[in-house]
Amino acid sequence: MDTLIQSLVDFFSSRIPNEITVFIVSLLPVLELRGGLIAARILNMDVLKAFLFCYIGNMLPIPFILLFIRKIFDWFRHMKHIGKVICKLEKKADKHRGTIEKYGIWGLLLVVAIPLPGTGGWTGALVAAIMDLRIRRALPIIALGVFIAGLIVAGVSFGLFGAA
Repeated sequence: MDTLIQSLVDFFSSRIPNEITVFIVSLLPVLELRGGLIAARILNMDVLKAFLFCYIGNMLPIPFILLFIRKIFDWFRHMKHIGKVICKLEKKADKHRGTIEKYGIWGLLLVVAIPLPGTGGWTGALVAAIMDLRIRRALPIIALGVFIAGLIVAGVSFGLFGAA
């Protein structure tokens, strides 16, 4: 993941401002806010400014995922290659279903807040949408989870915990 982030930073750094670079990285699935904060560290950005741009970038697609992903999946499911990708994404989401069924909305918070591979806002929104959680219930928990994950990653990436 670090090499992908470095490649994106190298590509964008001479073309657009650093803030927009970390915003774009944070928009992307898999990388999300965590990748954006790593990019911000590479770009020597101020931690608070970086956190703000990364948080907004990560959260921007979440309401759209919650509202539309099931319809989009249904629409593309019949296409041969895209249908396989949709099946993979649904299986990925199903891995987290048990956590949410066991712990309720706090399980969703865990899925989003713990900065590990396969977790994050996109995954949380996908799981919430597949489980038919209402947006007014899921969105605040996902927002809090992204915030917590951001605090953890910012703390590690920027050496706030003495780890960088």
